[in-house]
Amino acid sequence: MKILVVDDSRVMRQIVVRTLRQAGYGHCDVIEATDGRDGISKVHSEQPDLVLSDWNMPEMSGIDFLSALRASGDDRPFGFVTSEGSEPMRETAARAGAAFLIAKPFTPDTFRDHLDPVLG
Repeated sequence: MKILVVDDSRVMRQIVVRTLRQAGYGHCDVIEATDGRDGISKVHSEQPDLVLSDWNMPEMSGIDFLSALRASGDDRPFGFVTSEGSEPMRETAARAGAAFLIAKPFTPDTFRDHLDPVLG
């Protein structure tokens, strides 16, 4: 199984990867991307089973990244891991086709609660 982690912060990508391992997803291949544009390229080249993306990024935001994937017919599971988890933001994410939004700070339990139903 492959998981694509998209965040413009290298440190945040490392924290997400570490939390994935702590949540029991250490067996998964993790691919990293630096923004939505890089994410689209990695989705096409790597074919991940799940995308975890930040919302606020330069070049292409997470919501624009998700919208571009959905517009192209790509329906793979997509979740946000971001610093803001307001209700309007959660509603926007859900309308765009996100499976979940995890707000920072998060724990391995938070990841399991959101990823287990999506990944089975």
